[in-house]
Amino acid sequence: MGLKSKNINADLLTALVANAAGEIFELDGYAAVGMAGATQIPLTLKNTRSMPFGSELMYLPERRPVLFNLHSGRIETVSENPYAPGQPLFPVTAFNSPGYVISYLGAYVETQKAQTLPLFSYGAVGWHRRKFRSAVIRVDHEKRQDLRLMKPDDVAVGIEKMRKQMPANRLRAHLEKCALQFGCPAAKNFFLSRYEAPLPTAGQCNARCLGCLSLQKHSDIPHSQDRIEFTPSPEEIAEVALAHIKRTQKSVVSFGQGCEGDPLLAADVIAPAIRLIRSETDRGTINMNTNASLPQALQQVIDAGLDSIRISVNSAREDCYHAYFRPKGYGFSDVLKSIDLALASGLFVAVNYLNCPGFTDTPTEIEALRRLLKPHPIHMIQWRNLNFDPLRYFEIMNGVAHNGAPIGMKNLLEQIRQEFPHLKFGYFNPPKERF
Repeated sequence: MGLKSKNINADLLTALVANAAGEIFELDGYAAVGMAGATQIPLTLKNTRSMPFGSELMYLPERRPVLFNLHSGRIETVSENPYAPGQPLFPVTAFNSPGYVISYLGAYVETQKAQTLPLFSYGAVGWHRRKFRSAVIRVDHEKRQDLRLMKPDDVAVGIEKMRKQMPANRLRAHLEKCALQFGCPAAKNFFLSRYEAPLPTAGQCNARCLGCLSLQKHSDIPHSQDRIEFTPSPEEIAEVALAHIKRTQKSVVSFGQGCEGDPLLAADVIAPAIRLIRSETDRGTINMNTNASLPQALQQVIDAGLDSIRISVNSAREDCYHAYFRPKGYGFSDVLKSIDLALASGLFVAVNYLNCPGFTDTPTEIEALRRLLKPHPIHMIQWRNLNFDPLRYFEIMNGVAHNGAPIGMKNLLEQIRQEFPHLKFGYFNPPKERF
């Protein structure tokens, strides 16, 4: 492709690359490129925005950057630094802050030695007028996980207060570890009395997700946090939940976190915990994040007083869902049954839609999403970025389904919003005051 116009070139973002030491720098003469499946496009001021606060830059080992050569007007793989021959170059991507959906991935190719990337999302990023710019679309303006509002000293004060208030509570101690060791924003919010508090409970799961954050069996992918090693009692769960609800306005407490399996497998513990909470207060929103695999277990927690549910899917197509979630003892049809059950029971129903440009925005996936939304009128889509190696993901998804050329994440969001005007877009679980 050729882009010779000076006006167009003035809007292009300068490419970011890294050397073998991991030092990141801009590469003059080259523009940054984003990818979505096989589609590659130069990054411009129009298709990017200032990189959100809290985002992190990452360089990708055993890979080479794909860049736009300003001199030739062509997209090409740049294996070594043209200004320092023999010095290898590595691609640079952005792990963007919560609330932003990636519109393009960073463009790169693998070398023969490439291993599967760690569990992050790898957004396209560039440099323009002394600022980093990301290819992202903002879908949630809430500052629930804004790191500027989570000062370490304030977290430490909250931890000490909760230690004194519930010294023997194992769930409180687990959340303390999550906040301090793994930097979990949800755990920090509990100790800061803000927004949503996590209630991890389940040690087991009936899916084997490719991108599981807490358990990777027989895989070279490192898990990013430890799975909970015990099942808290209903009393421990209720004590943590009530502490948060009683001191936080428009509070949410949620089962189903990155440090556990699926909470429906712990319904026998969760249901009595919900009853204990509701025996003391009707304040607060009790939410469950789940794969929605077990309708009977879901009915059990609904009867106990569950307010809302967020159901995770990577695709609206059964074959693609199964290829990523690799379910054990349930199928995509059970997920749909749970959606209908939750809707019929009056719950607020959100879908945690794991997005990957080049797959999510392809015609066949978009059509499947439409076919899901029409008979299952959920209330919200949480547009969340898929944390998985994108090239490996494309290979797996293309192995089970035909996907076609992407139309762009921006176009996808606009089409869904236009066709389903009452459907909420967001990133975080809302309190019931906003249902």
